[in-house]
Amino acid sequence: MTNGISVFDTVPQAPADVIFSLTAAYKADTDPNKVNVGVGAFRTDDLKPYVLPVVKKADAILFNDPSLDHEYLPIAGVPSYTQAAARLILGQDSPAIRESRVAAVQTISGTGANHTGAAFLAQFYKKSPKCYISKPTWANHRNIFSLVGFEVEEYPYWNAEKRGLDYDAMLNVMRVAPEGSVFVLHACAHNPTGVDPTKEQWKGIAEVMKEKGHFPFFDCAYQGFASGDLDKDAWAVRYFVDEGFELFVCQSFAKNFGLYGERAGNLTIVAKSPEEAKRVFSQIEKLQRSEISNPPAYGSRIVNIVLNDPALYAEWKENLKYMSNRIIEMRKALFDRLTALGTPGTWNHITDQIGMFSFTGLSATQVQVIKEKYHIYMTDNGRISMAGLSTGNIDYFAKAVDDVVRNV
Repeated sequence: MTNGISVFDTVPQAPADVIFSLTAAYKADTDPNKVNVGVGAFRTDDLKPYVLPVVKKADAILFNDPSLDHEYLPIAGVPSYTQAAARLILGQDSPAIRESRVAAVQTISGTGANHTGAAFLAQFYKKSPKCYISKPTWANHRNIFSLVGFEVEEYPYWNAEKRGLDYDAMLNVMRVAPEGSVFVLHACAHNPTGVDPTKEQWKGIAEVMKEKGHFPFFDCAYQGFASGDLDKDAWAVRYFVDEGFELFVCQSFAKNFGLYGERAGNLTIVAKSPEEAKRVFSQIEKLQRSEISNPPAYGSRIVNIVLNDPALYAEWKENLKYMSNRIIEMRKALFDRLTALGTPGTWNHITDQIGMFSFTGLSATQVQVIKEKYHIYMTDNGRISMAGLSTGNIDYFAKAVDDVVRNV
């Protein structure tokens, strides 16, 4: 090796990822009462990972398939998978599907769908260089869009005083944003707040976005997991399609199939015409070839089997109900205990919110104390994963929250 200064001498140390660092700290903690409500992964009431029964059945089908091989998938994924994913989010009777103006590409889970969609727009979308993300949002949204060249701005979302949606302020920013800006919208179960617009509010959002010619970029990581109803969780996306929008939808099957490590995702594109959908598809396929060549097979094969088999699809819906109901039960249990303890403040936002996460309203200082004193791990913004709570730790958690709210 030659002497002298390294060519990497000016590379700064990047900060550690917040979520993965939190998990590492939790694992290193030897306290028997420790609680991890930081990571967005479903757990049973025993706080064990949950392999969906329907996934086990699909896995057995794959294992016993003598024709199964490990050849490359098509660049855009297997059409039966991508088409089924598009039907899932848009609906069987979607006018966009009926009119053949939908394209779909398999991606590296929802993160890959966000990146692929953002990279395509950075190259071909010329109406505005601005991309608006909610404040707060999933941390990767800013990283993904800024790295491909977008000027990333924020629109108001969480109202800390109301502990709910800052709807009027959100619309005001949409009205003053440059015409044709890209707006990243959470289709359901907003991460990290758990606060979703009502149907009437979604209609108001669509109206303003149509007036301003904004581009809807939906991120949907929790379809079916949020409410237990696949159609209910897709309502906003379908409404925008019915209103004539062209749009992108990023889909992840990490949460609703429990396939976290298999990276099965999809990018669904709705265009004005079949010809435009075909051209967009060709460019995304070209982009995908340069980045990953071909998507991974295993997770998408599981999803493909389930979505295209009526009996397994029906069983999957039951698995989704189990997961969503457990989350809902934990929300109610936490609310009931905080109410019984007389914890200062109002706590109805815990049960009003939906999906994996809840924005508790705890301050960064209170979060620090609850970690040091009670060995409870959550992100500094007070977001908790409801799946980290169980009948075994809910009382301990509620008492800890009560303590820091009263005394910190």
